[in-house]
Amino acid sequence: MPNDLFSKNYFEIFEIPVAFDVDLSKVGDAYRELQKEVHPDKFVNESEQQRRIAMQLTSLINEALKTIEEPILRAQYLLKLKGIDMESDTDTSMDAAFLMEQMEFRETIAEVRGKDDPLHELDQMTAELKQKLKALTNDFQKHYSDSSLKQARDAIRKMQFIIKAQKEVDEISEQLEDELI
Repeated sequence: MPNDLFSKNYFEIFEIPVAFDVDLSKVGDAYRELQKEVHPDKFVNESEQQRRIAMQLTSLINEALKTIEEPILRAQYLLKLKGIDMESDTDTSMDAAFLMEQMEFRETIAEVRGKDDPLHELDQMTAELKQKLKALTNDFQKHYSDSSLKQARDAIRKMQFIIKAQKEVDEISEQLEDELI
């Protein structure tokens, strides 16, 4: 059993370079191979300690996969590897223009039900949000590769706002579609 996984970062676990751009098919292949090796079912006849370690390794591998597969989590993890923990971020300052834009966007979301074709409006919002998320992802990658970690962190914080807005748009779209059925 590869106990040395506990001392590796998530990228090392899957034997990929520490980078934002990753080959997800390679990650998937490595994940399946690791699971074959450490899955708790393989250790049902082993000692309690071996079964516990298998469970811990499986949990670690699953958490690593989730983090690497999800771009925002991957970006946060990259910064964590550089010593910046987004979870304990106490700097709450934010670009005022961006915050104002987010407030206006939230108002638009709240008013969408009163529009003639709210589903079309929501589709347009989704397209706009995808475009903004792509731009922010590019910003993150540029700042991360330049070691401008504060700007990279700021890009992630903005990405979080965009992702939350997209979830709101998706929820309203589902509600409206359910109402039409």
